[in-house]
Amino acid sequence: MARALVIINCIILAIGNCGGPLIMRLYFNNGGHRIWFSTFLETAGFPIIFIPLFFSYLNRRRSNSNEGENTRFFLIKPRLLMAAILIGILSGFDNYLYAYGIAYLPVSTAALIIASQLAFIAIFSYFMVSHKFTPFTINAVVLLTVGAAVLGMHTETDKPVYETHKQYMVGFLVTVAAAVMYAFLLPLVELAYQKAKQPMSYTLVLEVQMILCFLASLVSLIGMLIAGDFKALPNEAREFKLGEAMFYVVAVLSAIIWQGFFLGAIGLIFCASSLVSGIMISVLLPITEVLAVIFYHEKFQKEKGLSLALSLWGFVSYFYGEIKADKDKRIQEEAQLNSLPRRTRSTEC
Repeated sequence: MARALVIINCIILAIGNCGGPLIMRLYFNNGGHRIWFSTFLETAGFPIIFIPLFFSYLNRRRSNSNEGENTRFFLIKPRLLMAAILIGILSGFDNYLYAYGIAYLPVSTAALIIASQLAFIAIFSYFMVSHKFTPFTINAVVLLTVGAAVLGMHTETDKPVYETHKQYMVGFLVTVAAAVMYAFLLPLVELAYQKAKQPMSYTLVLEVQMILCFLASLVSLIGMLIAGDFKALPNEAREFKLGEAMFYVVAVLSAIIWQGFFLGAIGLIFCASSLVSGIMISVLLPITEVLAVIFYHEKFQKEKGLSLALSLWGFVSYFYGEIKADKDKRIQEEAQLNSLPRRTRSTEC
């Protein structure tokens, strides 16, 4: 069951991680301009989570009815609820930073910058959830950081023709900020699980995800209200290059696909750790790169190639280090077991 959950969350995360940026860019490429609206779409699909929660409730009620116990629809307790509310609010602002970056950067560039968040996840995990550093982890952190820095060079060749250099650079820096902030949020979720003081289950993970997205959506709605998005959206839909009907299709698909990303990421934290979730997000980088080049004909300059090579080198370094550390741990545990004095049984004649 645990392995099946890992596989399911990896598939959901892959769809969201690769499809989310592409469909968000589709909105901006065809006349979309509302950044707070795009931010809202990242988490607006949270009502979907009610479906598995409802079936989970029915299953628990059927089990408890045999024992004469009452069944609560929600399992979450106040301590974890408060943590989810805080993380949800922070996620709302992080989603805005990411949407702002996608509005002004090619998807391939944004994906390479986001890949650097693995380095920050490793650092935050070390301080927040006591994940140990190894030489391979340090090497991966350095490589991923340098890979992101390489993208900062010769940016004019990557800049869309309709944007100014200032817009591009602001988008670049805001995307870096989004990567750092999300790298902080993943270990924060893991820390919340550890400090929850209640047994964690996948149903509880779904409840946390729903609360996170609800609060993040609320932040986005307030931003939309302040920015005047509600008044501008009907006109934007009519002028959408793919047609008014496609505007709403893109919006709905965006909400569903992004929900897969967040659900997969938070599910992997439950099944493994925040670092594993961050690694999975980063490993999907080459797929997002290729899809962006295929669908949007984005340029792939030597700076992107070098950054991609450094990022992949960093991933391999980290994976090798984790496998080696796990193997060394098993050997050490076996050695400790073998060193324990064996109890002998004397036989009396």
